[in-house]
Amino acid sequence: MRKTSLLKKLLLGCMTAMLFVGCSNTSSSTVKEEAKTVKVTDVKGEVEIPAKPERIVDLSGNSDILSILGYKVVGTANSDAYDYKKFPTYLEDTLKGATIVGYSMQDTMDVEAIMNLKPDLIIISTVQEKMYDQLKEIAPTVMIKLEALNWKDDVKAFAKVFNKEDAANTWLENYDKKAKEAGEKVKEAQGKDTSYLSFLASGGQFYVFDGAGFGSVLYEDMKLKKPEGMPEQKDISLPVVTYEGLAKIKADHIFVLATADDLKTLEGNAIWNSLPAVKAGKITKLTASPYFNQGYSPIGREKLLNEIVEKLNAK
Repeated sequence: MRKTSLLKKLLLGCMTAMLFVGCSNTSSSTVKEEAKTVKVTDVKGEVEIPAKPERIVDLSGNSDILSILGYKVVGTANSDAYDYKKFPTYLEDTLKGATIVGYSMQDTMDVEAIMNLKPDLIIISTVQEKMYDQLKEIAPTVMIKLEALNWKDDVKAFAKVFNKEDAANTWLENYDKKAKEAGEKVKEAQGKDTSYLSFLASGGQFYVFDGAGFGSVLYEDMKLKKPEGMPEQKDISLPVVTYEGLAKIKADHIFVLATADDLKTLEGNAIWNSLPAVKAGKITKLTASPYFNQGYSPIGREKLLNEIVEKLNAK
């Protein structure tokens, strides 16, 4: 009996030891997997980053693109252009829970706030290049060069760096399909030859959207008609016109982006009130925040398609 009991104890001890060894190996394997890194190429060269980053701080202003690629940020500079302390409304759901550390068009950010987020990856654009050496001491830092005028190139640039081209291409294909459908609805409701103008009223000047932002959603994505007399956008800067220049643009429908004060000034001007579209009541008024920036965001653009259809009664 004693021999049998002793044998059972020895077997039990061996099984227990094997169990602990197995657990230990599993734990070691898990840690090893979590610590895995990959090398990516950015504008600075080759950078070693986590294969599966879990605490990304994005200063480039493209946290929405990262979301499209399947990443979630803990820190972001995708703040509202008119209030750096809050998210633009079109990204509230996407960025929920993230900490705002600045505004993407600034060349410096709150370094202490970035450190407190304990990032395992930091993403910046060339706008923040002077912070690069400081940031790379905190976590691996990837610098992206943005094209500004072609938002799809920015999506593809991010996708290439993180080897997510398939996800990006699928999203872009779906977007193009939605944009085409939205454009057809508007043409059916308003007429295929109806032309559209969009501009930001600010301080008595008018920043006309043509090849970027709101304008490119209308003309490039939805394939709506561009009015005669449009100033051409040649670089990142929006063309600026006066009241007289605005009167030279022959638009059937106008989207006005403005603050309450700028809109009041605009509506009190005789030249503005003489425009055919104004007289016909073919005006859509939009608040400067969030619509000024919304056309520059992929997710913002996607939401803008539905809003334009709704505002033009083209459901």
